[in-house]
Amino acid sequence: MLTELWVDRTDYRRTRVVRCDLPEPGAGEILVAIDKFAMTANNVTYAASGDLFGYWQFYPTGEDPWGKVTVWGIGEVIASQVDAIEVGERLYGFFPMSSHVVMTPGDVTARGFTDAVAHRQPLPGLYNQYARTRSEPDELHALEDQRCIFFPLFMTGYVIADLLLDNDWYAVEQVVIGSASSKTGFSTAAFLRAAGFDGAIVGLTAEQNVPFAEALECYDGAVPYGELETLEHAPTAYIDIAGDVSVRSRLHSHLTDHAVLTLLVGATHWDQFGQSLGGDSLPGSNPEVFFAPAQIEKRDAEWGGGVMMGKAYAASISLVQRLAPTLAMESHAGTEACNTIWQALLENQVSGQRGVMLTLRTDV
Repeated sequence: MLTELWVDRTDYRRTRVVRCDLPEPGAGEILVAIDKFAMTANNVTYAASGDLFGYWQFYPTGEDPWGKVTVWGIGEVIASQVDAIEVGERLYGFFPMSSHVVMTPGDVTARGFTDAVAHRQPLPGLYNQYARTRSEPDELHALEDQRCIFFPLFMTGYVIADLLLDNDWYAVEQVVIGSASSKTGFSTAAFLRAAGFDGAIVGLTAEQNVPFAEALECYDGAVPYGELETLEHAPTAYIDIAGDVSVRSRLHSHLTDHAVLTLLVGATHWDQFGQSLGGDSLPGSNPEVFFAPAQIEKRDAEWGGGVMMGKAYAASISLVQRLAPTLAMESHAGTEACNTIWQALLENQVSGQRGVMLTLRTDV
């Protein structure tokens, strides 16, 4: 039985469980059981920016207004009509909130493949690549859950840090990170410091999250949103992961011309995403939408394909191992648990300290 959780693209709180018989893979196809997948605030961002960046198009439902939210997960090949791919192989990549999916592997190598189904070809290639994990080092095998939960977010943080490095830090003296207790937030802080930024790195977060943000030891300081007007008047880059329009407006009004760069990265406040894309009337620089694949493609052209992602993987492994004592891992199964976590994410009720894995698979 194939089980999926669909989300209303016009009202994310409205969900629908869909079940049907397992499909048989046709010629050139494989059937993948999605063994487990991560659920983080990043998935809410995928929904909120789904029309802008095409995330809804990876796994279309064919039924408006329903969509399949994309997730990072581990899959197992349970049927194959592709000679080069065997039943039992494990895969890492971009999946729907589902128990199973049919894929059409193309450009198959020992390390991985792309999904060659026609409707995905115009979409960002970064999300169309699947790793065949048996060819990977044991170090990665031991980190399956962490890879799904943290690596997509940590790699975003790595690319943000690299973007600033690549532009001589935009001549800023401090970087302020909104939603500082989020995984993307604290990884960005860690990678900025590792990349050599010697200015202040300050986290903005809810008051109750200040102790956790400070315990991570990634920031020079953590400031509650209510006290952001105490921030230093200095040339500043704001990494906006929260997507809170009022916070951004207050920060720009406080910094005025010192608001040198604002990157719109996340949508913890997903209901404000449309407003987030505005900002021309704010003091200082106009906010810019951050899109990681653009910087990755630039580095691929400069360094060679895959070099940047290799560096990001190595840095992510190191950071996961360093922060392991502060992070709490948990696993859940079934559509009810999946919907409960999804609703909690929409209400911003899942701490960045939690690492949540889910499965909709019932055949094991």
